[in-house]
Amino acid sequence: MTTPKTIGAKIKAWRAIKDLTQDELAKKADLPYPTLVKIESDAVQNPSIDTVVKIAAGLGISIDDLIK
Repeated sequence: MTTPKTIGAKIKAWRAIKDLTQDELAKKADLPYPTLVKIESDAVQNPSIDTVVKIAAGLGISIDDLIK
């Protein structure tokens, strides 16, 4: 498996590993659904650190796991 390059691709890959839908992750991360969709589709390429922290928490992983 190749390593996903963008933050959106990494979130999508982790979400698949955790068997979560976009809606489920958005709720767990306390983010609006459209925000998560935009990040995963790379419409937003540099989400705020606060958003990244929420997504990592929603996935149950560390920020390091998400950004490395």
